[in-house]
Amino acid sequence: MSRLNAPDDKNSSDWPVVKLVGAGPGDPELLTLKALKAIQAASVVLVDDLVSPEICALIPIECRQIFVGKRGGCKSTPQAYIEELMIQCAKEGERVVRLKGGDPCIFGRGGEEIEALRAHHVNAEVINGITSGLAAMSSLGLSLTHRHHAHGVVFVTGHAKEGQEGVNWTELGRVSHSSKLTLIVYMGMSLTREIQQGLLEGLPGHTPVAVIERASSKDQRHLITSLEQLIQDIKTQGFKSPSVIVIGDVIRGLEALESQAPMSLPKAP
Repeated sequence: MSRLNAPDDKNSSDWPVVKLVGAGPGDPELLTLKALKAIQAASVVLVDDLVSPEICALIPIECRQIFVGKRGGCKSTPQAYIEELMIQCAKEGERVVRLKGGDPCIFGRGGEEIEALRAHHVNAEVINGITSGLAAMSSLGLSLTHRHHAHGVVFVTGHAKEGQEGVNWTELGRVSHSSKLTLIVYMGMSLTREIQQGLLEGLPGHTPVAVIERASSKDQRHLITSLEQLIQDIKTQGFKSPSVIVIGDVIRGLEALESQAPMSLPKAP
C-alpha cells in the first residue's frame, strides 16, 4: 500500500486493511472493475443505505452483509458504531469492505472513517466510485462544465454537521453567478425552500434547475424548472430523496437536444 495511505509508522505496512468502496449511483454497470474485485473478495461488507439491490446482488453469498444505513431525516446507524465495527472486523482478520453509494470521499464520510481507522492502526484503501451528481447530469445528456456555460462546478451538501453553521446560500449564489459555476446540491431536498430563498439573493430567478431523483436507476426521473419555480414544481410533481439538484446555465444545453421545443417541464406522472 502507498505510504500516502498510512501514517508515518514503521509498522504501518503490517496493519490490517479496510477498503472504502464507492458503489456509484446505482447502475451496476457503472461499478469499477476494482470495486467489483474488492466486493467479490470480501468476507464482511458493511452496506450503505444508498447501495442499490443490483449491486448488493454481486456480494458473494458466503460473505457476511451488515446493513449500516445513513439517510438524512431517517433513523441512522451511529457513525461511531460503524467505525468500531470496521476496526474490530479488520483486526479479527476479516477482509472488510465498507460499501457506499456514490464515492466514499464525496459526502460519504470517507474522511472521518479514514481518520478513525488510522487512529486504531488500520489502513484504509479508497476505491472511487462515480458520484451521483455526475451520473445524474450525464443521464440527461448534459455536461457539468460545458465551456459555453460554466467555468467550473461546485459540489455542496444541503446538510451541515450538527452544531455547525450550514452553507451561506446567498454568498454561494453570488459567487456562482459572477464566476459561471454549476452548483450540484446533495442531500438538499428537505431544505429546498431555504436553498431557493438564499440563492435568489445572488442568482436570477430564471436560472435553470434540474432535479434528478434516483440517478442511473431504473426508477430515475427528472424535472427541469427555474430557480423561482423550484419549490412549486418539486411539490407538484412529488420529487423526494434521494435526489440531486443541479443549478446553472449548463442545463440550457437541453435546448440543443430538444428539436421541437425549448426547455419545458415534463408532465406530472
